[in-house]
Amino acid sequence: MRFPLSDFPVLWQTVLLLSASNVFMTFAWYAHLKHLNGRPWWIAALVSWGIALFEYLLQVPANRIGSTGLSLAQLKILQEAITLTVFVPFIVFYMQQPFKLDYLWASLCILGAVYFVFRS
Repeated sequence: MRFPLSDFPVLWQTVLLLSASNVFMTFAWYAHLKHLNGRPWWIAALVSWGIALFEYLLQVPANRIGSTGLSLAQLKILQEAITLTVFVPFIVFYMQQPFKLDYLWASLCILGAVYFVFRS
């Protein structure tokens, strides 16, 4: 069976899988603060682990595919940039916290890291 994303370049396969992985990761790490705040911590941990399973089912293939065309440093910085692009909409729209200009400055710093690690 062919991998559905295999027609895309390695970088885009990696970006798509890491983006999907990050959605699960963000929910696993933070959604319990909104929905399970009144429950014992271990229930939140079990629910988070269940969500995190799906993160790992996407993240591991993303890093394996990415490692065929990207360095480890590029994979890590790419992961951090994707994390921020997923996290900011999550906290603004899902967690309903106000947008802060500091998010833009943090994004620019991460963008600088992406530039330096991907330049030839």
